[in-house]
Amino acid sequence: MDKTQNIDISICSYSFHRLLAAGKQDIFQYIADCKTLGCTQLDPWNAHLAELDSGSQVLHAGSNPGQSHHLTAADDDYLDRVKAAAEQAGLPFGCIAVDGAHIYEEREEDRRKNREKAYRWIAVAAKLGASHIRIDAGGPQVLTDGVLQIIVDGYNDIIARAEEAGVQVLIENHWGPSRDPDQLIAILDAVPKLGLLLDSWNWAPGKQADGWLQCAKYAKLLHIKTFHFTDEGDELTQNISAFCRLLAGSGYAGSWGVESVPRDGDEIEGARKTIALIRRSLAAMAE
Repeated sequence: MDKTQNIDISICSYSFHRLLAAGKQDIFQYIADCKTLGCTQLDPWNAHLAELDSGSQVLHAGSNPGQSHHLTAADDDYLDRVKAAAEQAGLPFGCIAVDGAHIYEEREEDRRKNREKAYRWIAVAAKLGASHIRIDAGGPQVLTDGVLQIIVDGYNDIIARAEEAGVQVLIENHWGPSRDPDQLIAILDAVPKLGLLLDSWNWAPGKQADGWLQCAKYAKLLHIKTFHFTDEGDELTQNISAFCRLLAGSGYAGSWGVESVPRDGDEIEGARKTIALIRRSLAAMAE
């Protein structure tokens, strides 16, 4: 019996951002696609739950997570329909990955605006029954003491709000200071209730190996990045099998989350190949 059939699988809906931008997928089709691909939970990117005027807004948000202030959550009636569709599919919401509500901004007024967005997305997560929400730290690449204090204070504030809603807040190695493993760990250690959404790829140049080794033990959820596949289904950009072995060996117990960004543009097939690679990597460990 293949034990990997019992693992939790999810797809961050950023994996389908080009389909979303082209009007070929919305949150309802995302739910249906996840069901077809064998997922056990839903991990939407907040652009799939936002009020968007054009596909260019999606593409801009995907390329500029720190400039995604236009991603405004849809109204509650719409969210009721989304929740009903997920329940019909039998898929619970896992992590909502939020761009545009990051903690650090240089001006207090901008931090306050982002905080209000974070509160709204926490309410959305609670309404949908999501277990986690990812909100970025933001900030410059170098984590000074002053920047760290602002980030710590901000996370403590939104974590208190999220706890009341039954949602856990996660940071991701995504942009700004979080792409350096030492700085990421400094934030995690300073905010004990903050969890980590570990991305296999998003590291500063030369920091990936250190990031994997130092941060695996902190991981609550994953984004397993893929870009280029061989005809045999292996990923050419990074050693996904090694990443899976490391996480499994570290006692990782969360969903094996996909964030595929296929260079050939076939987003559905990219997600499918990534899921197959994860299953194959974990199965090889059990042999």
